[in-house]
Amino acid sequence: MSKPGNLFVKKAPRPLADLLRPQSLSDIVGQDHLLGVDKPLAKMLASSKLGSIILWGPPGCGKTTLARLLAQEVELEFESLSAIMSGVADLRKVFDRALERRQMGCGTLLFVDEIHRFNRTQQDSFLAHVEDGTITLIGATTENPSFELNAALLSRCRVLTLQRLNEEALEKLLKRVEIFAEHPLSLTPEARSLLIMMADGDGRALLNLTEILLSLPTNSPYTSEQLVQIVQKRAPLYDKTSDEHYNLISAFHKSIRGSDVDAALYWFARMLAGGEDPLYIAHRLVRCASEDIGLADPQALVQAIAAREAYKLLGSPEGDLAIAQSVIYLATAPKSNATYLAFKKAQKAAQDYGSLMPPKHILNAPTSLMKESGYGAGYIYDHDTQEGFSAQNYFPDRLTRSAFYS
Repeated sequence: MSKPGNLFVKKAPRPLADLLRPQSLSDIVGQDHLLGVDKPLAKMLASSKLGSIILWGPPGCGKTTLARLLAQEVELEFESLSAIMSGVADLRKVFDRALERRQMGCGTLLFVDEIHRFNRTQQDSFLAHVEDGTITLIGATTENPSFELNAALLSRCRVLTLQRLNEEALEKLLKRVEIFAEHPLSLTPEARSLLIMMADGDGRALLNLTEILLSLPTNSPYTSEQLVQIVQKRAPLYDKTSDEHYNLISAFHKSIRGSDVDAALYWFARMLAGGEDPLYIAHRLVRCASEDIGLADPQALVQAIAAREAYKLLGSPEGDLAIAQSVIYLATAPKSNATYLAFKKAQKAAQDYGSLMPPKHILNAPTSLMKESGYGAGYIYDHDTQEGFSAQNYFPDRLTRSAFYS
């Protein structure tokens, strides 16, 4: 690493996000739930005991900066790795350097970005070094740690959740830009609000967008329309293989279950904007029709399947409307989970009682041996009764009759 005094480093171009990187914990915005008085990180620092931590949060919320400043606060040597760019050999070198420092009475804070990208073996390699204090580990991840990280590693770390930056936090970043640039941003109030919205809670994205504006002439304030032409709108935070995928589909399904048609349409639109496969959403609607509506409105399943087939016929964007129609139908339909509950109870009974034979009176007897064994004996043909109902027992003899469906 080049020394701070190196003239070439000083002259090298640096992104605005790097130039305005917080220099102390008090400069960090939007994470008061961790850094405020009597909050988790504040308590750790007050006790001078910084344990290993997993920082879980969306892009641009300050995970890397926070780790660097924590190392500075507790006077630990800062080492940084990216799980995307590093392997076992890189980890071994870091552990060796940390061990040398420890022998000299110095500690090491190892920051691992995208730690969920490490495989199980690589994650296990941290255990002994975290356990004996050779390193204090701070891992950063955008994915749910409980799904992506080993239980053994999680048990040695505290998981802290960072929040996406709200409008107030993003506005503070814009004011820092203006102090740095020594002039206000050339934006109308409406365009300023739009710029914050475009960042979608990502501080790094906001600074990158603002950097484009600073490079342009400032003759008159840019309007919202001009801003859209100048900068590309940031793509919604959505990854079909990530935790966000499951978060949005869960919000979508529960909005339908809760009969909130407007929320259901919103989450449907969010997923489409993020690039989700409409057929995946259509499949979820078919499931929802059976699980949450069922026999309260049998047409719900028909509507969901029809929407799926219509989309397969038309594709996007025409077929999207058919799915939207199904979303509205299902959200406004009466709800019943009786079928779902009955099926789950029946499954449990089948699992609990094993391979019980059906009662002999409802078994066919195609051979004389089977007739002699009692197969079919005493069976009553329901259609021959006056009411069309015989009230016979159809459960196994050793299974007490159960009421699954209500």
